[in-house]
Amino acid sequence: MAIQPDELMTLAIDAAEDKKAMNVIALNLRGISLIADYFIICHGNSETQVQAIATEIRKRADEKGVHVRGLEGMDTARWVLIDLGDVVVHVFHRDDREYYNIERLWSDAKVVERV
Repeated sequence: MAIQPDELMTLAIDAAEDKKAMNVIALNLRGISLIADYFIICHGNSETQVQAIATEIRKRADEKGVHVRGLEGMDTARWVLIDLGDVVVHVFHRDDREYYNIERLWSDAKVVERV
């Protein structure tokens, strides 16, 4: 049984938070973009933390049988992009997150509130 986009989003957020990702935000892109249903954006305070966050997300996706379609940026760990299909995760280094500010680019998307 395939994992639903909402479950995949929760899985990725939980994995990021377990590695102490900062300012984790999920944007609902349904009806706005064909790229994915959700973008998750977070950051770490060092290259090592960024790599740990991305590795944990990838590990949990693998455990659920989710194919990681793409993984970019692990070598420099300044902006790691993890393409999980319906969910795309952006793990930034703190300084680069402030510089790129992709939340502003997707300002039409609604922020997902978690209970």
